[in-house]
Amino acid sequence: MHERAPPAMSGHARREERAGWWLAAPVAVLVVVLLILPTLAMLALSLTDLDLGDPDWHFTGLTNYIGLLSDRTFRISVGNTAFYVLLVTPISVGLGLGAALLIEAADDFKPLFRSAYFLPVVSLIVAMATVWQYLMHPTIGPINLLLNRIGLPSVNFLGSSDVVLYGLAIIGIWQATGFAMVLFLAGLGAIDPQLYQATEIDGAKSWIDRFRLVTWPILAPTTLFVTTITMINAVKVFETVTTLTQGGPSKASEVLLWTIYEEGFVYLHLGNASAMAVVFVVVLLALIVLQTRVLDKRIHYG
Repeated sequence: MHERAPPAMSGHARREERAGWWLAAPVAVLVVVLLILPTLAMLALSLTDLDLGDPDWHFTGLTNYIGLLSDRTFRISVGNTAFYVLLVTPISVGLGLGAALLIEAADDFKPLFRSAYFLPVVSLIVAMATVWQYLMHPTIGPINLLLNRIGLPSVNFLGSSDVVLYGLAIIGIWQATGFAMVLFLAGLGAIDPQLYQATEIDGAKSWIDRFRLVTWPILAPTTLFVTTITMINAVKVFETVTTLTQGGPSKASEVLLWTIYEEGFVYLHLGNASAMAVVFVVVLLALIVLQTRVLDKRIHYG
């Protein structure tokens, strides 16, 4: 029995298909030129010993990647970045969720609170970093003046190798909380109020029970998305380090992007910097794939 041939496309359908390709072509060209080709070029450079301005360079294979394992600065930057992410992500997500719940529960001044919490997200981080530099100044900064007022010693947030990552994390949390709050507000707005009423009828009287039985299960996909985005943004920390510490003191705030910047644009070792950048991209892709897989499983199975 012969299979039935698919119906031929009409002239109108063919014209629509061609129009679709023409409309998508500019975006496709931009993706290729601005994303795919630079990524391939970076991957190719990572397999060489190219130094900017030196015409004598060679193909070295995986030598740069093997060298990263013994590169002390690279290992320090990876450790500092991981520690920074572990500080910023859970606190930002928790504060963002708490702020969203409080704003959703409040009847008055909702637009004011939303704007106030979201302001750090739209602020120019370099300018805000300068403000934080003053706030955290060891002698005249308001934060240390407040600590002294309550009987605590001053803390050199940005000049001490013991606490500099905590100081940078405070700025990161301040910036990330508002973005997390906006996403959680969108998730809360999608919850049917009748679910809360049904839960109250079943005996859940306290807000803790309503949160545990209704809010948290429904917000689980949103929480996963917010956590992943916050982690990705934390891994990409650069502006505050560049403005405030430049990796110091004694590499205590050396993070991955700063190390890549120094290796490529200060020391001009493009081959080695490209290898670091490839590792950085792989980490970001791993986080994205993890988030996508876990979210798909929750959608299909739970």
